[in-house]
Amino acid sequence: KQWYQRRVAITAGECVLLLSSFRLISSYSCVIFFLNMASNRAEKSGLSRDIQKKLEAKYSQDQEAQCRAWIEEVLGEKLSNSELGMHNFQQCLRDGQILCKLLNTLNGEPLVKKINQQKMAFKQMENIEQFIKGCKIFGLKDGDIFQTADLYECQNMSQVNVALYAVSAVSIKNGWTGPSIGVKLSQKNERTFTEQQMNDGKTVIGLQYGTNKGASQAGMNIGKTRHIMD
Repeated sequence: KQWYQRRVAITAGECVLLLSSFRLISSYSCVIFFLNMASNRAEKSGLSRDIQKKLEAKYSQDQEAQCRAWIEEVLGEKLSNSELGMHNFQQCLRDGQILCKLLNTLNGEPLVKKINQQKMAFKQMENIEQFIKGCKIFGLKDGDIFQTADLYECQNMSQVNVALYAVSAVSIKNGWTGPSIGVKLSQKNERTFTEQQMNDGKTVIGLQYGTNKGASQAGMNIGKTRHIMD
């Protein structure tokens, strides 16, 4: 009886160990499966396809050329693919390393502490996510930032260009004096008035309240004139 109980306990332990191993293998397999799905996504159809075509139609190679030249000038290195084109530009930025280096250079000190050099898909997407988090700390608004899939799966490269323009604009505001693209962000210009100037302003009627200055009915003739006969 004791031998039987000990054998049952050993068998149960082996089952738990096998089950745990199966769960680990299953989890790893699921991760690989979903990453492969992301890398080899099926072609869109219907409404999704129409939306994707509109997003691709918004893409500007002129903006891409400016972004390319700006990145190369800031980093002092050439991009891996020099040929213009949405998919070519996506391949240059897909692993996230260039973006992380760019953000660290513009900030002066690293916002992205660790840049993954591995070629694995989830490591490359991790770089992109770290860049996005760094952009928020850098000062970008949520509307200027793209999502990881927009770059990694080439779903919305025009938004990637928008983000790069926003990074340049914010970098100037933060004190960057190097090369830049796009427009400069406006800065507040506070003015101080004396108490006398404030009191004088109270006596002025603003135009938003209306004015009859220069108003005249001269020359106006509405309807047929009425002649009065003596």
